[in-house]
Amino acid sequence: MLKLYLDTSTIVKRYVTETGTQTVDIIFDKAEAGELTIAFSLWNIGEALGVLDERRRRKWLTQEEFAQTLKNLADELLKLMRLRTLETILIHTPILTETWNLILNYHIYEADALQITTCIHSQSNALISSDKKLVESSRKTGLKAFHVTKDEEKIKALIKL
Repeated sequence: MLKLYLDTSTIVKRYVTETGTQTVDIIFDKAEAGELTIAFSLWNIGEALGVLDERRRRKWLTQEEFAQTLKNLADELLKLMRLRTLETILIHTPILTETWNLILNYHIYEADALQITTCIHSQSNALISSDKKLVESSRKTGLKAFHVTKDEEKIKALIKL
């Protein structure tokens, strides 16, 4: 079965409407239908919470919208776990230490290097992100990577829409 690794920018698009949300919705709908597996790390969940909290702090989300968004996130993640179409990757020392070479060789932030190493460890077929630099760095390491908006048609072809 196809397995797609989603970085934090992609996960957030599921719960906050912005450019790329429609493509992310298709991915999550396919996972709910049992047609593909989504993978991301526990780090991504924490990072997504930080992004949502920042949106609340800046008043881009009301307190009610923030609470509903957190509920939607938790409910959906639990549902996909029960359906066995969500794989959450634990971050252990070997994954963290593997980021060091990526940081030094590709001159990227540790968070981006962590996305790449976690994607590799999850044995996902592709990494999906809205971070241009992360997509480019992922491709340099040999990963198949797609930008959620710029590669929308390629993503749809990959998931056979």
